[in-house]
Parts: sequence; C-alpha cells; structure tokens
Amino acid sequence: MDLFRSGLVSPRIHYFQLVARLGSVRQTAQVLNVAPSSISRVIKGLEDEIGTPLFERVRQRLKLTSAGELLLYHARQSNTELTRAWSEINDLRGLNRGAVSVTVVESAARGLMTEALKTFWARHPLITVDIRVAGSQQACDAVAEGECDIALAFDVRVPRNVRRIAAAALPLGVIASPESRFAGRKNLKLFDLSGEQVILSDASLALGLSVDDAINRSIIDLTRRSRTNSIALMVELARMNLGVALQTRIGVENELAEGSLIFLPINDAKLPPRRLMLLTRTEREMSEAASAFATLLARAIEDLGD
Repeated sequence: MDLFRSGLVSPRIHYFQLVARLGSVRQTAQVLNVAPSSISRVIKGLEDEIGTPLFERVRQRLKLTSAGELLLYHARQSNTELTRAWSEINDLRGLNRGAVSVTVVESAARGLMTEALKTFWARHPLITVDIRVAGSQQACDAVAEGECDIALAFDVRVPRNVRRIAAAALPLGVIASPESRFAGRKNLKLFDLSGEQVILSDASLALGLSVDDAINRSIIDLTRRSRTNSIALMVELARMNLGVALQTRIGVENELAEGSLIFLPINDAKLPPRRLMLLTRTEREMSEAASAFATLLARAIEDLGD
C-alpha cells in the first residue's frame, strides 16, 4: 500500500525518503511532479527543525549525513509498522479486502505475473495488487527496505531480513523469429552465434553483465545490432526478425505459445542458468493477502523449475 497517499506518512518524511533514495532533488521533483524548489524548502525546513543537516553534497549527489541515516532508519521502521498494522486490520476482514505490493523484473511482469494475477483475482477479486517494474537488485532492495511485500528477481544475494521462498534455474537461450536461420534447431552453442546480428541487454540489467562476461571469455565475434534495457523491445525486434535476443523463456511465453517466436537453449558452460527467485518480507510482516499471493507465485515458479 502507499502510506503517503493514505495520509499515514507526512509529506516531509515522504520527500526526505525519496531524496535519500534518489540522491537528487531534481530527480525527486520529477517523480513527484513538483518544482525542485518545493522539495528543497521541505528538506531545509526539516533540517532547521531538527537542528542539523540531513544531506551533504558529494560528487553532484546528495549523501545522507549521520543524522540523515538515523532518521531514514527510523522512518523505514515506522513505515514497516504502519504497513503491518494496515495489513492486520485488513486481515480482520479476511481476504475480501487488502493490498499487496510487488516489485518485479520486466520479463516476469510480461508473462508470469499476468497469469498469476489472473488466477489470484479469480479467487480474491477485491484484493489490490500494486506492481512496480525494476531491476533485480532494486527489487530485492525494495523488499529489504520495506517498500514492498514481494519481489521477483534474478541472481541476487539475499539479505538476512528477506526470505527466499521459491527459486527456479532457467537456461539462457536465443529468442528468434521462426524465419531465422536457427529454425529447426533444438539447441545451440555460443559459437553458433558467430556473425549473427544480436540484440543485447545493457549493463543496467543483470542479464547484460553475465552475457557480456561470457562473450568476453569466448573467441566468437558477435555483431551487436542493438543494446537496450527494454525486454519488450528485445522481444519485438526478434519477432520482426531484425536480430536475435539472448534471454530466458520468461517474458516470451505468449509469443512462444502462438508461434511468433522460437526459443533455443544455449548449452555452454560460459552461460550458466539464471536463477529466478521469489523474495518476501519476514513472515510476521506479511499480511494474509500478501502471503496468499506469495504462495500462488511460489507454485508458479516451482512449475517453471519442473
């Protein structure tokens, strides 16, 4: 749930937390659609009232002072307790009401999440599920910092205050048009891509880092047609036979089912499987609605592994 919109968190604390996360007044103003001067006045007023600076400027970014770190810690603790209270109140009404917040990687949002929502809402039509798309590390951090209940992320180190309740190892492969030269193949080796027009993930995606490392350790000469942080764009370019994309099957389920794309796993030790993980907050912090949705997602991920 959004504590700020519900009025349970003051605008000053909300602005402060956003500036702490983004490290920039200007970026915070863009997110909130307000003037940067408004954000600066709020932070200045908070600092004046507390009597000490909360931020210092380091290399064009705002970094928390010791006082700022302390305030952020207690603000997050307060957010966690407020969210828990809200969830427990909703639990008193059973699963007829409630809210779940989820942060997922883009590929999971395209297929896995939509199918899970379809099943969940058929059983609990009045539960609100808020979904935000982010990178894997950002998704994991969102759970750790109490900003969401559930996250789906690839290949992250799970902190102690986060539970991993399901995982599936998914092979990397080539996503291509049925008209590509790979049609009819069952699987590929990395050297099969030599000379191929390849659409790669950029460094903002964990996938991009692992693929780049594999390519750098190989002797093949790939022709990079494009590099992007958009899974949807990679899929669409492959569908139009404008190149092949390196991905897992996650996010292209519909295209594979309808036959507009094919998926060929790459059997190469340099490209180990990716691990999709379902992460949640601690059990005592999970509402009944969040626990029910997490259980449904866990089954879906276990099916992927099978």
